[in-house]
Amino acid sequence: MSKQTQTLQKQTQTSENFYDVYKQNVEKYFENAVDSVPQNLQSFASIQLEWYNAWKTTVISVISLQKEFAAKTGINTDIPEAAKTAIVDANKQIIKAKSVQNQIVQATASAIQKNIQTWNNSAGAFTDLNKNILQSWISTFTQPKN
Repeated sequence: MSKQTQTLQKQTQTSENFYDVYKQNVEKYFENAVDSVPQNLQSFASIQLEWYNAWKTTVISVISLQKEFAAKTGINTDIPEAAKTAIVDANKQIIKAKSVQNQIVQATASAIQKNIQTWNNSAGAFTDLNKNILQSWISTFTQPKN
């Protein structure tokens, strides 16, 4: 037997089905992707918290600087009670709107998750249906062997 024939036979004996190799690699990919979800969520949460802290620090610094400027230049910073009430009431409404927005985000995320779970649960049924259709086509277009 030639070396080339021996090599070909060895490759044939050790080779796997394309779909098996493909499936194994897809499973490895998704295992890795799922493992990284908690780390990604923690990173995004940390970034958001850091952003809010930086934003708050900046606004507080600007207020402090403006207050100091007004004091040193003698600008009257007294505020009428009606304006104070309007500012406080507007802020309460902004906080309520933010709370509603957060509730909408949570409800939307929950609905999306349930839809994905439904899709995932239905995937097996779709696969079975497609297998039946495929088998029907194959039996229709394949000549019986005698």
